[in-house]
Amino acid sequence: MSKFKKTDLAAVSRYSIADRKNKVAFDLFGKPHELKSPSVKRLIGSLPRFLKADDFRAVVAKLVDAINGGHRIIIMSGAHTLKVGLSPLFIDFIKLYPGVHFATNGAGLIHDLEIAFFGSTSEDVEENLKDGSFGMVRETAELFGQVLTIADTEKIGLGEAAGKMIKEVAPPYADYSIAYNWYKIGSPYTLHVSIGTDIVCQHPEYDGAKAGAGSFRDFKVFCNSVGEIKNGGVVLNIGSAVTMPEVFLKALSVAKNLDQELTDFTTANFDMIQHYRPSVNVVGRPKGLGAEGYNIIGHHEIMIPLLLAAVKESL
Repeated sequence: MSKFKKTDLAAVSRYSIADRKNKVAFDLFGKPHELKSPSVKRLIGSLPRFLKADDFRAVVAKLVDAINGGHRIIIMSGAHTLKVGLSPLFIDFIKLYPGVHFATNGAGLIHDLEIAFFGSTSEDVEENLKDGSFGMVRETAELFGQVLTIADTEKIGLGEAAGKMIKEVAPPYADYSIAYNWYKIGSPYTLHVSIGTDIVCQHPEYDGAKAGAGSFRDFKVFCNSVGEIKNGGVVLNIGSAVTMPEVFLKALSVAKNLDQELTDFTTANFDMIQHYRPSVNVVGRPKGLGAEGYNIIGHHEIMIPLLLAAVKESL
């Protein structure tokens, strides 16, 4: 016999399962996809009623409510979304609802320009770095330089200047350009650049003063849109780990400073891995202003088509 004392389990208090509050029940289970009348909306509705599936449905519902209510929607995006072919989906979304502000970094415009003018983008960085040719394509820098000149001459933001330039030049693949489509529809498209982070900074056509001034004008345009998200607006951060979460935090402070009634909006971060700044600046901190925040991890080329298709069908 053991020399150690043992707890007598016969003495524990027990109760019936009928008196227990359960978190999982059969009516919350997922449902098999129906081939009889398949649709994205039906597929999303068939997902289990738990965790990120519920969050995903909530973001869809918030976007639908924002569109039906005529509220501001902001898409903050890194450049990777364009590299995985999401431009046509974003463009379809702005045609569906013109109240969308699209904000991105300098690389976002670089890929957008290359797509509009050449129909392709994204070089092999590791291979081209071997001989120092990485980022040294002449035409891209020249096009970006034209945008800087227009922004400086007309005292407008870089995003508006990019859309104006593409419209005037009319390159062969302009229909695939986010800058062009946002400009044509008349919705805000802003660029938030950092000096030294983009390949165009390596070229003589790049003017840091013009880039900074144009981007600062875009920051003020962005602040205005952030001020319009109260009472039903939605902010999506898609694949920007640092730049847009930081820009959003500062713009949110400006907007709140100017309007103490700024509250009741939704933020959602979509990324492939968990990052500190999107989780905190986009999802966590805005909750103190009465926002609802969601953090959904998954590959952009899967999650964003599902999100936008579900919104479109729900409308």
